[in-house]
Amino acid sequence: MTEQTSPRVRFAPSPTGYLHVGGLRTALYNYLFVRKAGGTFVLRIEDTDRTRIVEGAVDNLLKTLAWAGLNFDEGPGKGGERGPYVQSERLEIYRRHTDILLSARHAYPCFCPTKRLDAMRRQQEKMRVPPKYDRHCLRLEHSEVARLLEAGTPHVVRMKVPESETIRVPDLIRGNVEFVSDRLDDQVIVKSDGYPTYHLANVVDDHLMGITHVIRGEEWLPSTPKHLLLYRCFGWTEPRFAHLPLLLNADRSKLSKRQGDVAVEDYRAAGYLPEALVNFVALLGWNPGDEREIFTPEELIREFSLERVGKSGAIFNVEKLKWINQQHLRNLPVGTLLGKVKPALLADGIDYRDDEYLARVISTMKDRLSSVGDFTSFTIYFFRDPGDYDETALRKNWGEHSGAHLKALAGRIGAMDEFTDQALERTLKELAAELKIPPGKIIHAARLALSGISIGPGLYEMMAVLGKETVLRRLGYAVERLG
Repeated sequence: MTEQTSPRVRFAPSPTGYLHVGGLRTALYNYLFVRKAGGTFVLRIEDTDRTRIVEGAVDNLLKTLAWAGLNFDEGPGKGGERGPYVQSERLEIYRRHTDILLSARHAYPCFCPTKRLDAMRRQQEKMRVPPKYDRHCLRLEHSEVARLLEAGTPHVVRMKVPESETIRVPDLIRGNVEFVSDRLDDQVIVKSDGYPTYHLANVVDDHLMGITHVIRGEEWLPSTPKHLLLYRCFGWTEPRFAHLPLLLNADRSKLSKRQGDVAVEDYRAAGYLPEALVNFVALLGWNPGDEREIFTPEELIREFSLERVGKSGAIFNVEKLKWINQQHLRNLPVGTLLGKVKPALLADGIDYRDDEYLARVISTMKDRLSSVGDFTSFTIYFFRDPGDYDETALRKNWGEHSGAHLKALAGRIGAMDEFTDQALERTLKELAAELKIPPGKIIHAARLALSGISIGPGLYEMMAVLGKETVLRRLGYAVERLG
């Protein structure tokens, strides 16, 4: 490991669209690790694959990280002493380091056209041997290489992998992982357009930016021996590596959009709290060593360690996310939730009357919601009279005498001076006793009349929030319409 007083880590996404929840976990584990250690969190944009860049992706990434509370110390927009932090702005740096590798014969130009490479791959597949470049251009005479370069012949640059070596990758999660160099391809490190590939650019950048720990997804583990070889070619000390387990669907296939939302932006739009999504993602591969499942961001920083990150793939369970989000919602002060709910209601064109009324609705409903996005659909009857009644609830809860029961209830409510849930409960139960029927006969019919559905908070609490005028109007309408 590079000798430094404190660790430096980096999150290095490509601006190819949305931020995948797997990317969020990588960023989060880097963030938690380095915040606990008092180190530096670097954001680097790896945009050397020009064919996959999506306009606006960098701005969206910055907003999403900020929403999740993962604030970086160095990077685009913040600067730092080791920038620039966008790879397309570092091309001259990569050219210089490519020249070093070429001069030392650790790399060589390859002029093979795509047609030849495709034919070679097909032949290898036919022979059932691992696909690997055959080093045709490595065997070219020096004079021929010079001639082709002088003529401007399109080419790439490949690293020269040593033969018959065992390369050991010390991994903080997996222990020592060994690779045989004869099975490694002479990887392209500079493309024909002059841009470096991931392999060269990330090694050069990690060294020059002083990165001490590379924490990234398991899919990069097979590339790590090539990266270690590049460190050796340059004479640099490599960082320490930690490769995170895959995120899996319920059927244990790799998490993909085909089976549900995988973009952080989708969960943000659905009304999930950032602290809840961060809490959920933290548990996808890491465990605290006990039964706890609900953590604040500060608690995650205090508890996190790479030693408790497992090797096995982690199942992305949306139901677990909903439950965790629900726990965080319950812990939020009503005033905080008010600020989150109001924009959602306004976007849906709902008049919420005033903040005091909305706060009462939130207090009544917040323990029943799994996300802020649920609020409108779950509470609409607090803001609009029901236009229709749920058919299943109607068949189950509206009987021959329901209209008469609610008419009698409305008469009692109209005479009430104290309109609280306790007073409403006394009034309804007294009426049920006089009618010699179970209170449920009135309760279920009244709930249907007031909300149009059969589920929700306690009836008395709902009535107290709606207010006497609204309750009487809705009871009267239901009696008139349903008979």
